[in-house]
Amino acid sequence: MSLPRSDYDPRRVCINPFPEFTLGKHRRTAGVYIAGALFALAHWTFLDAAILSAHAKPEWGEAPVHVTFVDWLPGLSSLLGFFIVNLIDKDRIRGDEGFGDSRAVWRARLFLFIGFAFMAGGLAGSVCVLILKYILGNYPDQFNYYGYANVSQNVAMMFAGIVLWIAQSASGEYEYNLTL
Repeated sequence: MSLPRSDYDPRRVCINPFPEFTLGKHRRTAGVYIAGALFALAHWTFLDAAILSAHAKPEWGEAPVHVTFVDWLPGLSSLLGFFIVNLIDKDRIRGDEGFGDSRAVWRARLFLFIGFAFMAGGLAGSVCVLILKYILGNYPDQFNYYGYANVSQNVAMMFAGIVLWIAQSASGEYEYNLTL
């Protein structure tokens, strides 16, 4: 199935356009709040696992595994990537408003890539910790929660970064574009 030539834009990469979401005039505010909720949920989940690990006292004696610094590293990597991605000026990525040379646009895109690489590295690291430390360690299922919480922290933080990126790229309620 192809689109009629009158509806086709040769600049598009995909044939099917991304659906338009209309959240009204408060879409930017809603996006920021959703991103904040995901960010808080991410850290709450991991901190719950860390506190549960610190106070784990099974009936048969000592707990076989605890949350250690290795478990914190993927979350710290994702957090660093989250900050890098959301501190970049969106107009520099697009090359708008005459930011000088093209090297500034290139550097902004490089930092965006580095930020997303940190977040992807954090997610990959949390999956590795889950598999190598908790699943292959043959611990009881109640201790696998620590690894699952680590993965869910990184997934939620990545989604929070993407939602905040999209929300900050949207025009605000009091923002006007004047073109001559």
